[in-house]
Amino acid sequence: MFLRRRHLIAASGLAAAASALPRIAIGQTDRRPSITIAVQQIANSAALEPLREQSNVGQRAFSFIFERLIMENLLGQLEAVPGLAESWKRIDERTVEFTLRKGVRFHNGDEMTADDVVFTFSRERMFGPEYDITSSKTLFTSVLIRDSVEGKNLPPEVPAVAKRLFPALEKIEAIDKYTVRFTNRTPDVTLEGRIGRMGSDIISRRAYSEAKTWLDWARAPVSTGPYKVREFLTDRSLTLDAHDDYWGGQPPIKSVRLVVVPEVATRINGLLSGQFDFICDVPPDQIPGIEKNAKFEVLGSTIVNHRLTVFDKHHPQLVDPRIRQAFTHAIDRQAIVDSLWSGRTRVPAGLQWEFYGPMFVEGWTVPVYDVAKAKALLKAANYKGDAIPFRLLSNYYTNQVATAQVLVEMWRQAGLNVQIEMKENWQQIFEKNSPRAVRDWSNSAGFNDPISSIVAQHGPQGQQQQVGEWANEEMNKLSVAMEIEPDMQKRKAMFKRMLEICEREDPAYTVLHQNATFTAKRKDIRWKASPSFAMEFRTVNFATN
Repeated sequence: MFLRRRHLIAASGLAAAASALPRIAIGQTDRRPSITIAVQQIANSAALEPLREQSNVGQRAFSFIFERLIMENLLGQLEAVPGLAESWKRIDERTVEFTLRKGVRFHNGDEMTADDVVFTFSRERMFGPEYDITSSKTLFTSVLIRDSVEGKNLPPEVPAVAKRLFPALEKIEAIDKYTVRFTNRTPDVTLEGRIGRMGSDIISRRAYSEAKTWLDWARAPVSTGPYKVREFLTDRSLTLDAHDDYWGGQPPIKSVRLVVVPEVATRINGLLSGQFDFICDVPPDQIPGIEKNAKFEVLGSTIVNHRLTVFDKHHPQLVDPRIRQAFTHAIDRQAIVDSLWSGRTRVPAGLQWEFYGPMFVEGWTVPVYDVAKAKALLKAANYKGDAIPFRLLSNYYTNQVATAQVLVEMWRQAGLNVQIEMKENWQQIFEKNSPRAVRDWSNSAGFNDPISSIVAQHGPQGQQQQVGEWANEEMNKLSVAMEIEPDMQKRKAMFKRMLEICEREDPAYTVLHQNATFTAKRKDIRWKASPSFAMEFRTVNFATN
């Protein structure tokens, strides 16, 4: 079961380490450094709102700005630690109560109170006035034109994400100034996990209310993180200043600038020339060349994210599940790991991670690499070699194009005629005006339970179903049942059946490999990488020689 009172860490190492740090006195020279980080993108949606930007790149940017009641230990194994809540307790199977930290300041100087937390999860912020929050129907949506939002209207994908994260949240109440209580309509053993995942970031009620439009808010959000937004130039840069009233201690960096540099070679050249202090998403084959220079090093590891190939079962060539099954058996995943990742990642046991603990399905594997089996499935499905489009971006995922080229060749050897279609953005990836069939994607686990991944991404409110690519009646029934089932053995059996449906019988996706992220930096900066896309730059994780 997810985090219970007996598992609660009374105080995080972050807060303890920061309590003794001095503030900058008025008039004192600020000698803290400013740094520049080159990234391949800051936000796909051109907005810094976690309820719209549920992405790998967004997670990286948001780690500077936002915080939640329950946070991840980015310098450990992403275990849950107290964040803006100093403690919490279960009232019953539907209710969790939080005691807030006192003295936490938003970027605008206001103190965070229960009123802000209640507003963060309110209908106005998450769903809008017209949506029936008691509805269990799939909330269909799409990735819209980024600047199409008018006034304070919520973009359609905001309630879609909110419904994905909180399918049955009944109410949140302020018990007093520093106490809030969450109540779900149904029993939910994962409620603490939902409250601690991206999208549950606490915001300033006053700042949101005073913003003239939703876009104004989303491009200069006000939260409690160690850095605050100075300037956001969409698709170009994000400049952040230290939030010197930060509850966790004075941030160690005066300002941080994230610069969009899509090309890997340009990022590397900028690092070596001194233009950038950090560069993200370094391909493994580039690591030895960077580390030949004694002034630089590359840090990183596997993360709680898997790379996937995703299917639209409504494409004429993919309606028969045997053709999708053929796709899954035609992939030599270990060859991709060895050749494109230099063995620095692995082929996982399907869409799951060991940090699920008792919910991890032992003995499960990805579909076996078997070209003969793939050919037999295609023959049985009477596939005639018709073209099947494969949509992908050119620079979003590390090794993205190279992986796609390898996959197309593997599929060709099995008899599948897959044609790459390069797209410029996610709007074009999801666009319905031309036939959709296969696309690139990845899935993360927002907390240590399968609800956070297979249900959140492929269940009835998951993005794959919300955009109309795939659905399965049994999968949807299991998703709903698992969300309210308290017995862990029963929940595990449900999860195993979901894996059988989504990865074997009626493939929604197929896992390629566990993702890994590598960051190159100046060696004179003392800093530790997180096993996550997020980057830790609080007091405990930055110093210069």
